[in-house]
Amino acid sequence: MATTASKTLTTRAEAARDQLDAWVREVVAWHFDPKTGAPFWLEWAERAGFDPREKVKGYADLDRFGFFQDEWLRGGPVRRFVPKAYATRPISIFETGGSTGVPKSRINIDDFRVDYEMFSDTLPDAFFPKGADWLHVGPSGPRRLRLSIEHLCQHRGGICFMVDLDPRWVIKLVKTGDMAQMERYKQHVVDQALILLKAHDGIRCLFTTPKLLEALSEKVSLPKLGIKGVFCGGTEMTPQFHRFAVEELLGPDVYFAPTYGNTLMGLAVHRPRLEGNSWDIVYYPPAPRAMMEVVDPTDHARVVGYGETGRVRLTTLTKEFFMPRFAERDEAEREAPCEAYPWDGVRNVRPFSGFAATVVEGVY
Repeated sequence: MATTASKTLTTRAEAARDQLDAWVREVVAWHFDPKTGAPFWLEWAERAGFDPREKVKGYADLDRFGFFQDEWLRGGPVRRFVPKAYATRPISIFETGGSTGVPKSRINIDDFRVDYEMFSDTLPDAFFPKGADWLHVGPSGPRRLRLSIEHLCQHRGGICFMVDLDPRWVIKLVKTGDMAQMERYKQHVVDQALILLKAHDGIRCLFTTPKLLEALSEKVSLPKLGIKGVFCGGTEMTPQFHRFAVEELLGPDVYFAPTYGNTLMGLAVHRPRLEGNSWDIVYYPPAPRAMMEVVDPTDHARVVGYGETGRVRLTTLTKEFFMPRFAERDEAEREAPCEAYPWDGVRNVRPFSGFAATVVEGVY
């Protein structure tokens, strides 16, 4: 039986890789066609002296691009990343949190909607009821989350309530050592959330960060207020917090959905924990639109073995945004494919130890 299951997973993994290779060819053809491509990549190909449409036949061939540099996204003009085919479309700019320096900017049209509709398909309706309202208590402003959570809620038929949160202000407070002011700001955010939760009894679903979930739970019982599902993300998402959230903060009647996402990738979903399993958190990227590998921190071209630790390397593959081989600020263990997701995943993501001292997460 195990052998049959193993063969089935191998077959599905091979099919997923074939699909990925085909999608890579389509995305590369799009971004490097003079009629449809982004000016940044058309100029890149001219300098490189080769046509990626001829050389890139699959995912492995993306190594020809070397490594995407985050400095390319830390300034303008941002329209150089807009594909010519989308030049007349309304363009949004989403920014990263700025925890490692000048925020990176990414253009966006519909990717965030597609990503969160895909994520919606993974949510159990019993705990994230269709038609239920949501509360978003997390990064707002130029961050992708603000519009994404609202779209997720609307896609599922609900109305989304919002609480403002400026993580850059929190980062400044942490850097200056003003922890008392940071604590007051956190309580200000929590107080706003409590007002909404108590005033609107249709709210059944919550997005927030680990620290804010804990702070909310110190004030009220979220299950008693009617919360059925909690979608939670942030670098404070550890196995210890996973267990604490499920066993102490929420209990058996609330579904806890940890996620790993960012402005550049989209959203990686968690593999649901089974009874008796460890509290490790395993994420799988939204293939073929984005892929993650775990690579040697000193050699970003070498993928480590399963179970080994390394730096997360991200590749984003959509017709809006092409970003091959980007070394993320995170580290993790490499996870093998599974039945639900027949491609590599990552386990227990946390800030990359190589520069963890320079990363300030604040309320995340």
